[in-house]
Amino acid sequence: MKNNRPVNLDLSKFRFPVTALASITHRVAGVILFVAIGFVLWALTKSLESKVGFEQVSQIMTHPLAKFITWGILSAIAYHFIAGIKHLCMDAGYFESFETGPIASKVVFALAAVTIILLGVWVW
Repeated sequence: MKNNRPVNLDLSKFRFPVTALASITHRVAGVILFVAIGFVLWALTKSLESKVGFEQVSQIMTHPLAKFITWGILSAIAYHFIAGIKHLCMDAGYFESFETGPIASKVVFALAAVTIILLGVWVW
């Protein structure tokens, strides 16, 4: 009995449709947000402890690495939110066809790109 299944899949050779990319990046943004909870809770707790804690967090947030992390977290929130709205619309029966699904995914990417750029300007 011969097995015709592929042995090694090289994912770099696949061309994913835009709807799959939107779904995958939505999941990646969710994982980033899960990991970011620690940083956000630490900063919030420290800043609310005392005036000294607030000053320490304010000092840390002026560092370029902290600004980059903050921009990354805000970008993940923005993308996850926008893609989540698309998923809610899909749950309601919209944007599920072969014609409208890719358009909705492209709109999500465009809105997210504009929002992420604006967030970068705001953070820096």
